[in-house]
Amino acid sequence: MIKSVLTIGGSDSSGGAGIQADLKTFEAFGVYGMSVITVLTAQNTTGVQGIFPLEPAFVLKQIDSVLEDIPVDAIKIGMLYSAEIIDLIADIVSMVKVPVVLDPVSISKAGSPLLHDEAIEALRHLVPLAMVVTPNRYEARLLFGSEDTFAFPGVPVVVKNFKEVREGHEVSVDRLYTAQGVVEFTAPWIETNNLHGSGCSFASAIAALLASGYDLIDAIKRARAFVTEAIRKAPGLGHGPGPLNHKAGGVHAFAF
Repeated sequence: MIKSVLTIGGSDSSGGAGIQADLKTFEAFGVYGMSVITVLTAQNTTGVQGIFPLEPAFVLKQIDSVLEDIPVDAIKIGMLYSAEIIDLIADIVSMVKVPVVLDPVSISKAGSPLLHDEAIEALRHLVPLAMVVTPNRYEARLLFGSEDTFAFPGVPVVVKNFKEVREGHEVSVDRLYTAQGVVEFTAPWIETNNLHGSGCSFASAIAALLASGYDLIDAIKRARAFVTEAIRKAPGLGHGPGPLNHKAGGVHAFAF
């Protein structure tokens, strides 16, 4: 039976990030994708031009509508924007016993704020409900006080995309912090501006793989392979950081 994954987050009108990127990723991994929209955005590859948060009551109505009809095997959480929506999602997630991947969206790659200041503390309270948290370096610093030596929150945390030189080659390094220590995942560094939606796609790939029965380490490895290939074969659209090629990434992630 096909696995089903629910994404909860913001809509990207340009299709490169948010809910749209999540659904494309789910399709690439052969799982059935469902969505609950928290925020509508007017955005493109150059930035976010407008944000319209939905009423928390309507966010809840979307969730109830999905959960009363279709089984959910994993949940991916992205842009939540306000403390009211975060608290609502926390109540739901605490009752649904499936793997949860939390991508703590707070700043777009173009530098636009995507989270109310007063919502940061609420987001910290959501962290313990996740199986894994996938912040970029800036989000890790915002939530945990550091991008590298933060106080471990008791939940595995993957901090993404450190650029380093190893054996004379530039590599991209993701670090998974767990109670047992740090696990590193490396890939060749790709010099590109086409990164729009890469964080969303990485987190939703992990959720799809967890739903399909992979353990966390293997899910992260395959999600990285997916994103790396999707970036490498990006279509080059837009005047800013362009979107990924999700179709190219999916095949590569299942190749090992």
